[in-house]
Amino acid sequence: MSNQRNIKYNYIYTYVHHKDEYELCRMEMRAFFGFDTQLNYLFSDIDIDPSRSPFIRERLEVLYEGDSIFEIKNLVEEMNISAGTYKVVCLNNIDLGETMKIPHPERRAMEREIGISINGEPDLNNPEVVFGLIQIDDRWYFGKYTISESIWRKHVHKPNSYSTALNTRVARAVVNIAIPQPESIKAIDPCCGIGTILVEALSMGVDIEGRDINPLVCVGSRENIAYFGLEGVVTKGPISEVSKHYDVAIIDLPYNLATHISPEEQFDIIKHARHIANRVVFVTIETIDEMIEEAGFVIKDRCIARKHLFERQVILCE
Repeated sequence: MSNQRNIKYNYIYTYVHHKDEYELCRMEMRAFFGFDTQLNYLFSDIDIDPSRSPFIRERLEVLYEGDSIFEIKNLVEEMNISAGTYKVVCLNNIDLGETMKIPHPERRAMEREIGISINGEPDLNNPEVVFGLIQIDDRWYFGKYTISESIWRKHVHKPNSYSTALNTRVARAVVNIAIPQPESIKAIDPCCGIGTILVEALSMGVDIEGRDINPLVCVGSRENIAYFGLEGVVTKGPISEVSKHYDVAIIDLPYNLATHISPEEQFDIIKHARHIANRVVFVTIETIDEMIEEAGFVIKDRCIARKHLFERQVILCE
């Protein structure tokens, strides 16, 4: 079927986020796709599971595109699209850039119009295949539909937590920024705390190890990982004792709120990070640019992650 398609891009992603998450969302976009956009959708040939992102709402794997819904209907009929059981979903239930939301009755009528052209049995509750239909800038697109599952929401309710820890949405985005393509990547969180980053990373199949200098925190991190049915290694000790080399390190530095870590201790962590990983994402409440550069890193990308008046810097270094 792929040789019969006349499409410009393989995928359409739609996005939703709080205004405080705008910069973080765009930084994650850049990590995944190599560019960002102010719009709440984007076109790409890169395949990303929408459930990986806390901001991607849904994905359409484009099969056909046309100037009208009738052209799409004809293409579906001509190509003899079939499925055992199926349903069709119109994605225009929100404004998409300049394309205004389509009212509910019209969306249902379009879904039925396309649906009758598909060989199979309609099933609105538990279909084998979900097809999607979307209009963007007077152009129509049809394909296989995947809705994002907010897995990170489940991780909010863990046995152990710290008030200063990253929230699960931010943690998930940080993992994606650090490791957009997890295949063959070995990662470490050498200051893992209660394991928020570890839980998000492991739930996405990232090969990551945790480490912390506090033995009680290590126990809590292991309990959190096990609570969600995940498996991961968490060792006790400072970053200075890490002897292995990793592709990526993720280092969250907000714990200085509780432990009053000195600038010298901060720089020691940054300096050792330079020796154990090729690529590092730092999360910090303080400006550490000079320390990063003195350690030999080059800052590749950055953003501010906000929560009301509280701000964290997310800094990608290589």
